[in-house]
Amino acid sequence: MVQISFVLVVHREQAYVEECVRSILDQEGAEIELIVIDDASPDHGPGLLDDLAAADRRLRLTHLAERVGVGAARNLALDLVTGEYVWFVETRDRLGPGAVLTVAEGLQRSSPDVLIVDHDLVSGLGAVRSARNGERLAALAHAGPGTLVERRQAADLVPGIWDKVLRTEHLRTVSARFGSNAHDELIVVWRAMIAASVIDVSATVSYVRREPPGPGSHTVSAADIGVLLDQHDAVWDFLLESPRPTAVQPIVRDALLRQALSMLERADRSARMDGFARAAAAFRSRGGPERAALPRSLPELRTRLVMGDHARAYDVVARSAQRIKTTRTRVDRAGRHVRGAAARVATADQQRRYRQQLRAPIDPDLALFSAYWNRGYQCNPRAIFETARELVPSMRGVWIVTAEAAGTLPPGTEHVIEGTHVYYEALARARVLVNNVNFPNDVVKRRGTTHVMTHHGTPLKRMGTDLTGRSGKRDLAPLLRRVARWDYSISSNPFSTLIWERVFPGTYETLEVGYPRNDVLARAGAADVAEARAELGIAPDQLVVLHAPTHREYRPDWIPALDVAAVADGLGPDAVVLDRRHYFYGSDPRLEHLQHEGRVRDVSAHPSVEQLCLAADVLVSDYSSIIFDYAVLDRPIVTHAPDWEVYRTMRGTYFDLLAEPPGAVTRTAQEVVEAIIAGDDNNSADLRGAFRERFCTLDDGHAAERVVQRVWLDDPR
Repeated sequence: MVQISFVLVVHREQAYVEECVRSILDQEGAEIELIVIDDASPDHGPGLLDDLAAADRRLRLTHLAERVGVGAARNLALDLVTGEYVWFVETRDRLGPGAVLTVAEGLQRSSPDVLIVDHDLVSGLGAVRSARNGERLAALAHAGPGTLVERRQAADLVPGIWDKVLRTEHLRTVSARFGSNAHDELIVVWRAMIAASVIDVSATVSYVRREPPGPGSHTVSAADIGVLLDQHDAVWDFLLESPRPTAVQPIVRDALLRQALSMLERADRSARMDGFARAAAAFRSRGGPERAALPRSLPELRTRLVMGDHARAYDVVARSAQRIKTTRTRVDRAGRHVRGAAARVATADQQRRYRQQLRAPIDPDLALFSAYWNRGYQCNPRAIFETARELVPSMRGVWIVTAEAAGTLPPGTEHVIEGTHVYYEALARARVLVNNVNFPNDVVKRRGTTHVMTHHGTPLKRMGTDLTGRSGKRDLAPLLRRVARWDYSISSNPFSTLIWERVFPGTYETLEVGYPRNDVLARAGAADVAEARAELGIAPDQLVVLHAPTHREYRPDWIPALDVAAVADGLGPDAVVLDRRHYFYGSDPRLEHLQHEGRVRDVSAHPSVEQLCLAADVLVSDYSSIIFDYAVLDRPIVTHAPDWEVYRTMRGTYFDLLAEPPGAVTRTAQEVVEAIIAGDDNNSADLRGAFRERFCTLDDGHAAERVVQRVWLDDPR
C-alpha cells in the first residue's frame, strides 16, 4: 500500500484545524502520516492539535516556541517525512471525500514524480464551485503520464503546491526547499516539475480550497510584483543549471510570463509599469521570440507587447481593459440601484447627507453605540460604554436608538434617532462603532475607523454561514460584506471563538475576553441582589423564577412551549414568575389574571435582563443564550425542552444541550415545578459546574475593561 505523508503548518487558523485534520485522518486507501508544525500559533490551535494528536498516533506534532513562517516550517516538516509521497495541505482547506483512495490509485498506476489533482473552490457562504480546470485536467489525464515537454499544458498548473502530490525522494534529489517570502512554493513546484521523469494528472476532485475572507482581490503593489519576479529568477536559474533539454525552456518561460502578466493586471498603473519593464527584460533575456503571429486574444496581445517591450501600448491596453471592467461593474450596480430605487426614495436626502459627511474629517473622540437594531441601552454595548466613560474621559459616546426607545435611555445620555440627519452625520464621522448586531448594509467602513462586533449570546443554535441553505428567504451574501467591516469580534469563551471565526469569516481580531454584559453578574454581591429585587417589588422571602424562552423563527406564529400559569399554580402563592418573552413576541393575554395577583409578571419590556437575572433564584429557559449568562451566577437552571428534537432539526445546534445540560431537563410544566422545588438535589450542581467550566471561565467582572483597553487604549493584554 502506498505511503502518503501530509504536511500541515498551523498559525492563526484555529477555526479550521479540526475539520482539516479530520478530512485527512478519516480517509482510507493509503498508509497515512500527518506531520503538523504548530508555528507558534497564539490561539487555541495548539490545544486542539494536542487533543487530535492524543487521539490518533498518525498525527506527528511539533510545537515551535517562536514563529518561523510557513516556508521554514514546511522545510522542518519535509525533513521528518517518512512516506513515499508528500502532500502539502493548508489549514483552511480540506480533502474531498475519497480523495486519498483516488490519489493512491493514481500513484500506484504510474508511479509519478508529480501527481496533479483537481480541486473545487468553496466560498465564504459554503457554496462549492469548480475551479474551471476540468477540461484541461481531463485532457492531460487522458493523454497519460509524461514529462513536462510531453505535457506542456501542465506548466500552467504550477502555481500552488496544495494540489500536487510529490515523490519525497524526488524532492530531496532536486534539493527542493521553501523560501521565506510570498510565492515561495514556486521554486519547489517548478524544480519538481522540470526534473520530473513522470508527471501525471488526476481529473477527479480531491481537494477543496476555501476562498479567502474579505474583499475579493487586493491591489497588487510594486513590492508584490518584485517578490514574484524574484521567485521567477530563482526558477530560471535552476532551469539553466539542470540537465533538462532546451525544449523545456520556452515552456517554463511562457508560463512564468503568463503568471507575471496575471499579477500585473491587478496592479495600479505605477506598479504595473515598473513590473512590466522588469518582466519584459526577463522575458527577452530568456530567449523570447523576435517575431510572432497576430494575437487572437487579449492575453495573447499582452504577451506580444511584452515580447516587443511596447510599454506604452501595454499601458493603453491595460487601462482599456480596466475601464471595460469598471463599466460593467457600474452597469451592474446601476441595475441594482434601479431595482431598489423605490425603497430608497424616502431616504435619498439622508443618503446624500451621509455621502457628504463621509468626506468630512473623522471625529477622533466620537464613539457610536447600538444594541438590538437600535432598541435601546442594553447588552454588551452598554457595558462597554459605561466602562469607556470611566477609562477614556475624552470619549464622546452617542447611542443610536429608535424614536420609541429614546425615552428608555438614562437621563443625560447623548443619542441620535435612526434615519435623521444627525444620525447620518454621526455614522459617517465616528471613529469607533460598537454594536451587538451588524450595522446596516449601506454603512461605509472608513479608513481610520474601528468597528466592534460584540455579538449577543453564546451560540447554541447555528449562526452565520452555517445557515446557508436552511431558509430560502435568507440572502447571506451581504453578511460577508458586513463582516468585512469588523475590526474586532468579542467572544465570551473558546467555544464561541471557534464558531464565530468559522461562520463569520473575516480578517478581524477576536477579543476572547468574556461577555461585558456579564460583568455585573460576576461582580454582584448580596446588596446588588437585594436592590434588584426591591426595584421589582419582590419580598426577600419570595421564590423568584425567571422564565426566558428563545425565538423559534421556523414557526409562523408564537406558541408558548411552557404553561407558565400551571407553573405559577404549582409553586403556590410564595413564588413569583418573571415572564420574559423574546422581543419578537407580544404579551400573553392568558396570564392577565395571574399578573393581577402578582404571581406572574410580564417583564418583557424591562430594560435590563441582567437585573432580572440578579433578582431570580432559578432560571427556566429552553435554548436561549441566557442560560450561558445566568450560569455565571451559579444558581439553578432548568432546561425546558419539550420540542428539542424539532428545534435541533429545524434550526440546527452546535452541541446536544440535553446531553450536556446546566441542570435539570424537563418536558412538562409539572416536571418544571418539581425541578424548581428540588433545587440542587440529584446531580444538578455537578452538571452546572461542568457547564460553567466550559462556558463561563472568562466572566470575571473585567470583560468590558479588557475591551476598552484594546480598542481605545491599544493595550493587547
